Amino acid sequence: MLSPEKQLETIKRGTVEILLEKELLHKLEKSFKENRPLKIKAGFDPTAPDIHLGHTVLLEKMRQFQELGHEVIFLIGDFTGMIGDPTGKSETRKPLTREEVLKNAETYKEQIFKILTPEKTIIKFNSEWLMNLTAMDIVRLQAKQTVARMLEREDFKQRFTGHSPIGIHEFMYPLLQGYDSVVLNIDVELGGTDQRFNLLMGRELQQEYGQEPQSLVIMPLLEGLDGVKKMSKSLGNYIGISESPKDMYGKLMSISDELMIKYYELLSHISIEELNAIKDGLKAGTVHPKKAKENLAIEIVERYWGKDAAIHAKEEFDHVFKEKGIPDEIPVFELGWEEEDMWLPKIMKLSGLTNSTGEAIRLIKQGAVSVDDQKITDPQKTVKKGSYLIRTGKRKFLRVKAV
Repeated sequence: MLSPEKQLETIKRGTVEILLEKELLHKLEKSFKENRPLKIKAGFDPTAPDIHLGHTVLLEKMRQFQELGHEVIFLIGDFTGMIGDPTGKSETRKPLTREEVLKNAETYKEQIFKILTPEKTIIKFNSEWLMNLTAMDIVRLQAKQTVARMLEREDFKQRFTGHSPIGIHEFMYPLLQGYDSVVLNIDVELGGTDQRFNLLMGRELQQEYGQEPQSLVIMPLLEGLDGVKKMSKSLGNYIGISESPKDMYGKLMSISDELMIKYYELLSHISIEELNAIKDGLKAGTVHPKKAKENLAIEIVERYWGKDAAIHAKEEFDHVFKEKGIPDEIPVFELGWEEEDMWLPKIMKLSGLTNSTGEAIRLIKQGAVSVDDQKITDPQKTVKKGSYLIRTGKRKFLRVKAV
């Protein structure tokens, strides 16, 4: 096991904040002295079935704790998921059904072991204890906090001052998340910056129940391909870990040089020394940004798809972009032509090239769409019944064939 100081150096990589750093170092020293692993928790509400690289930021930090010899608990919030985390929401969030939660949870379990070591990972569902709370238990838990404290949360404060409704059940979410830490007697909890209030609630409740308060490792939210907004499937700026190797590779190659460094810090498995060498090399001009980006893309694609797939994805990318070529294999989509002249954004949506006609219009206006190698800039463009090679962005090709 590494020394406590070396462990802390690894843990601090890519973090926004550690509360409290001296406290965490003390826990690590005690763990080292007693040869006792710390109990590390990160909670995930199964609100969506697909994991993207933004979700893996916490998983990568959990992996680091595993490699340092600590006990990692992947907590699936199947009970709290039915309440719905109000974090960052301007209105009451619609809760999921029990069936939706369990279905999504199973998908999570299948995907997380692409990062975490199965035999070193403890999976828990918080319904194990939260489902058994009596009405009196809940009242006693509520008595541990005040309405004034809850209204310190920025999203609650904004909704309260803006006269937007806040469900009483929404106050329960941070309380129950904090109570999870009490039940599991957690030493360290991980979470994103948007979870800071909820993570602090765990510390406060542990103290109320006579436990040593957990240390907090707060991670940044990973920006998506646009380099501005948090990676999100709904915004279309995401890289899914189940996407094809060529799509994953191409998307990673499209990120900015500045964002590449953050992706290295949060997603790469290279050592701190190697990362510092890349940073220094980029500043000195001895490391080319494109080469560094290629290495990152290969590493991440290899992690999810294997070495051969990563190499093939790079070769195909080089062929398409460096040689201005077209992929050897282009999928074909047979589309039932509804009119003689069909609106191009509608074709793009129906064929799955985009999630909506709005997204298609935006791509066309950006000059990111071509039909049979002819760039299209008019969002009102229609095409006659036939077969067309449609290209969106720099990496997505689809042959749409009328039937």
